[in-house]
Amino acid sequence: MRAMTADPIIVLCPGQGAQAVGMGRAWFDAAPEARAVFECADKQLGNRLGAPLSRLCFDGPAERLNETDVSQPALFVTGIACWRGLLARWAMGNGEANLAAAAGLSLGEYTALHLAGAFSFEDGLELVTLRGRAMQDAAIAQPSGMVALIGADEAQASSVCDEARGTEVLVCANFNAPGQVVLSGHTSACRRAADAAAARGLRAAVLPVAGAFHSPLMAPAADRVRAALASVTIRAPRCPVLSNVTAVPHAAGPRGTMEQEIRRLLVDQLTSPVRWEGCCRWITGNASGQAHELAPGATLAGLQRRIDKSLKVNTHDKPE
Repeated sequence: MRAMTADPIIVLCPGQGAQAVGMGRAWFDAAPEARAVFECADKQLGNRLGAPLSRLCFDGPAERLNETDVSQPALFVTGIACWRGLLARWAMGNGEANLAAAAGLSLGEYTALHLAGAFSFEDGLELVTLRGRAMQDAAIAQPSGMVALIGADEAQASSVCDEARGTEVLVCANFNAPGQVVLSGHTSACRRAADAAAARGLRAAVLPVAGAFHSPLMAPAADRVRAALASVTIRAPRCPVLSNVTAVPHAAGPRGTMEQEIRRLLVDQLTSPVRWEGCCRWITGNASGQAHELAPGATLAGLQRRIDKSLKVNTHDKPE
């Protein structure tokens, strides 16, 4: 679908779990603007990830790409490369897209904030690279994981947590769509949660992730992200950007300016549940425009169909 300059655009940015070997390669080959993003990232990161980021995206191996310290910068760079390629194809190469709103799932919130002008590409890449490493380290420090409950609402998920938690950490971590809630906590608590869910007639699936993301076990990572954010220049976004923590756009509040609130909520995001369903409901109720999901994959379009089919999401895993 071709977007015209005057048409408002809603941009959705994928999060961890959307990565796949080959991600971004079609955009790299088809659009010089996308190629430049990957080349810039390769130059900035050098060999910090053990290989150039573009090589890990295009060729894998999958085991390395799926590790948190790689998948997070990989998703950030691929999404922005896709966006730059789309802008060129839409004759908006100078960045004059009329953004009605931007949102990203967990890590994708950083992509959305960059696209809305909150911080530079270089600062964003450093932030997500540090975030990925910090979360990987926090996950290694304690045996932990995540389990998805299929068919559960928030009350049911909270009840499962209360029953299975014991003396360990177990919390609701993601409210992705109706009937899809993800729990996060110590490994043994996650196993008990799966049993408690089954007893309630709910399906449970242990997720192949490194650790208990969006739970109190990520507090050490939150401390590192807080320190990194303190030295980054943040500007007010040029469109509403949804916070995963609050499910409403970032804004100034009683606790500080918009820029201060962005810093605070990006830190809180690491230990708080991701309210993606709420973000999407705010968009469908308050923003008007064509919705576009950036590469890689089409996960968010699938979630949107479960949340509210009235908003059609165009996906751009590869150039049209």
